[in-house]
Amino acid sequence: MNDDDEPKTLSVPEAGLRYFDLGRDASYGAARRGEIPTVRIGRTVRVPVVAIEQMLADAGKKKPAA
Repeated sequence: MNDDDEPKTLSVPEAGLRYFDLGRDASYGAARRGEIPTVRIGRTVRVPVVAIEQMLADAGKKKPAA
């Protein structure tokens, strides 16, 4: 599968399961707390793949002092 075939967004439960091995309720809880990045389109909540992969790539990096 090439990059064009990959989905650009995932459902909240799918993203939670794929990236964090979370169940449905835990995934929605993490999204509500802002721990999983989301975008809202009307009533639909989706997780942008680029945002979640960037969040994971940045995890553990030191933030510069303010």
